[in-house]
Amino acid sequence: MARSILYLGDTALDNAAAYLAGLLHHYDLPADYAPSSQKADAALLDAERRCFILSDYPSAMLDPALQARLLAQVRQGAGLLMCGGWESFHGSGGDWDGTPIGDALPVEISSLDDRVNCDRPVLICRTVDHPTVADLPWDQRPPVIGGYNRVTPADGATVVLEAQSFDVRRDGDAFQFTPERRDPLLVVGALGQGRVAALMTDVAPHWVGPLVDWGPDRITAQAPGAGEIEVGCDYAQFLHQLVRWTAG
Repeated sequence: MARSILYLGDTALDNAAAYLAGLLHHYDLPADYAPSSQKADAALLDAERRCFILSDYPSAMLDPALQARLLAQVRQGAGLLMCGGWESFHGSGGDWDGTPIGDALPVEISSLDDRVNCDRPVLICRTVDHPTVADLPWDQRPPVIGGYNRVTPADGATVVLEAQSFDVRRDGDAFQFTPERRDPLLVVGALGQGRVAALMTDVAPHWVGPLVDWGPDRITAQAPGAGEIEVGCDYAQFLHQLVRWTAG
């Protein structure tokens, strides 16, 4: 049997998790799922996994001993991806700083609230060519997000995407955009034989913002037990490439 993905978090399948779960199903990537309210048990780590995805899943739900078992699989070639959210990285109740998994990610996580809720434009900028972001219109049609976790790239990690914030003022009939700070948004690295990735924005509303509709065409998908989603084709391709690269 093909190795499956273990996807933890994003509230529940009838809620935010419908987005990523739907795309995993759409692209024939088998996955087991546990909601944010369910404490992970040893049985979830008994199977040999292709990739582990943690998104809005509090560290308190995954005991340090199970985190160590998860990381042992990553060192042997599985992937590890953490997506952003209020319960990711430090966030508000994520508290992954100082944990085995937090220390294994390609970013340094703050011990303070790292949430950035954006009330002005924040565009995604590609910084390097990488398989996770290939063949997408980052320069011609840069997508917009609504929030992210602020982290620091770890030594030796690669920053693939950045979040560019803008101050905006209206001048007559025109809007003046002034670039402000940039923060890392997608950082990738390695752990043993496995790949690790940190995407600091969410993959579902509300932080995902207009990114969820990125692309000229629409894709519909529905995972078993989840609601149907309708998303932009470029958003779908980006997440597909990110998961497949991380999974090796």
